[in-house]
Amino acid sequence: MADTAYGVNAPEAVKLWSRKLAREALKKTYAKRFMGTGSDSMIMIRNETNKGPGDRIRMTLRMQLTGDGVVGDQTLEGNEESLTTWTDDLVINQLRHAVRSAGKMTEQRIPFSVREEAMQGLADWWADRWDTWLFNQLCGFTPANAKIQLTGFNEIKAPTRIVRAGGAANDQSLTTFATHGFSLALIDAAVEAAKVTTTGNVPPPIRPIMVDGKPYYIAFLHPYQVSALRITTTASQAKPVLWYDIHRAALQGGKMDNPIFSGALGEYNGVILHESTRITQGVHSSTGAAVSNTARAVLCGAQAAVCGFGQGHDQSTYDWFEELFDYGNKLGVKAGCIAGLKKSRYNDQDFGCIVMSSYAGPIDLTPSN
Repeated sequence: MADTAYGVNAPEAVKLWSRKLAREALKKTYAKRFMGTGSDSMIMIRNETNKGPGDRIRMTLRMQLTGDGVVGDQTLEGNEESLTTWTDDLVINQLRHAVRSAGKMTEQRIPFSVREEAMQGLADWWADRWDTWLFNQLCGFTPANAKIQLTGFNEIKAPTRIVRAGGAANDQSLTTFATHGFSLALIDAAVEAAKVTTTGNVPPPIRPIMVDGKPYYIAFLHPYQVSALRITTTASQAKPVLWYDIHRAALQGGKMDNPIFSGALGEYNGVILHESTRITQGVHSSTGAAVSNTARAVLCGAQAAVCGFGQGHDQSTYDWFEELFDYGNKLGVKAGCIAGLKKSRYNDQDFGCIVMSSYAGPIDLTPSN
């Protein structure tokens, strides 16, 4: 009886392990469930560089016309309105990582396949990288600009749409749980800011994501902020909203099969709440350093972020390459992808997200006496 085996970089092996890597990374990546090519997607995939050469995608936003128009036989000539358009650029680049075995004798001592474990390790690494890209961008965590591998290959910009607990002027002023803890009022303020804009719609209202004809925003909270919601109520509300009411709302109407509801904590004020450890700390307004004991939750609408891929790559296709070293004694495995991600910004304004900064720390179990 003959066994079927694929050697290093056999075409079948490359395809097999590339598919395995993409499948595992897809399952483990939080960001991927919000990606799509439609304009209603929270993370819109742009396919221009996937289908042709180039390392940059230029996107154009046309603003709504604001003129009054003319009535009856009034003269229209000379009263026309010019179009107002803004642009945003998405840059893509190549990112690779690799694993190498210590050698055949080491492999002899272990009960698992180095190739299999390399695939699992690289899948974990890619999942971590996509989620890090997404939340560093959405939260405006500018300290991450020090390492391009953490930015999605696009400069992270400080948030231009931001609300803070207790009306604090900056993140370093978020100093106490009692005054600056996360609350439903902060979500209400973000929803209001998403819908109501200044004269001329600059920045424009944030467009919600439509699910079965109903509009929703998506909010991502740090676990500390989720704990704050669970243990506190909002005194200003006539009837405090209990945590189980929020959770129950996500289960009504059979919505859980939709990706934006999958894994959700619940729903409040038209916002689907999700928890993520990738939510970043705050940023000091003067020094630009991370501020401990703060977190930047973020509310998102349609096209809050954009991503793109190079030719031969997409969200389910990665490069897979194997190489033998030291006269065939050591196996090396590389996985790479040409891609990029950034939050959408037009006219130097965040387009589809609002940061919600609050004091954030572990629950204090110290006895009060």
